[in-house]
Amino acid sequence: MNRILIVEDEERIASFVEKGLRANGFTTTVVPDGEAGYEYALTGGFDLVVLDIGLPGRDGFTVLRELRESRVTTPVIVLTARDSVRDTVAGLEGGADDWMTKPFRFEELLARVRLRLRTAARAPEVTVLKSGELSLDLRTRRARAGDRTVDLTAREFVLLELFLRHPGQVLSREQILSHVWGYDFDPGSNIVDVYVRALRKKLGADKVETVRGMGYRLPG
Repeated sequence: MNRILIVEDEERIASFVEKGLRANGFTTTVVPDGEAGYEYALTGGFDLVVLDIGLPGRDGFTVLRELRESRVTTPVIVLTARDSVRDTVAGLEGGADDWMTKPFRFEELLARVRLRLRTAARAPEVTVLKSGELSLDLRTRRARAGDRTVDLTAREFVLLELFLRHPGQVLSREQILSHVWGYDFDPGSNIVDVYVRALRKKLGADKVETVRGMGYRLPG
């Protein structure tokens, strides 16, 4: 079942899109601002994003640009009241896969969602993630550090996968907790630090950097 993130601050429109997509068999999550939209999309837990431009906090252009800079390749359909050629070009050149203006017909949005999902499904599946001398085979769940093969626990695997999907990017403890442990986590827990130390012990002390006051990153 495909998972769709709806980033829309107008409650009426968000509800309309969400109900229509759910009625057609999709799993949906709705967030009302750019900051939350960016954080959710960054986890890689969605198959497609429906993104408004006029959002509180980070606007849609900023969210889109930062996602693409972070190497998030999830298809994005922009849904906006802005209909100028300049905005459309800026959105598409900024990494949007499609652009729809409000008001819109839900049937057209649904058709575009299905098209983007089919296109994404035809893309070659990545089975090995690499950064420098580190690699992670998603099929065998084995990591390699140089010429060493490393066995990982289930949580260590998910944590390393997260770092390898975002090399060079600082990930906050909250982002890591949300992605690796889900929503049932204690924000005050030191569990992230414990698992980062475990990865360093297995992969090498220099493989995960601490960015003081911000979080951790895999050197890009």
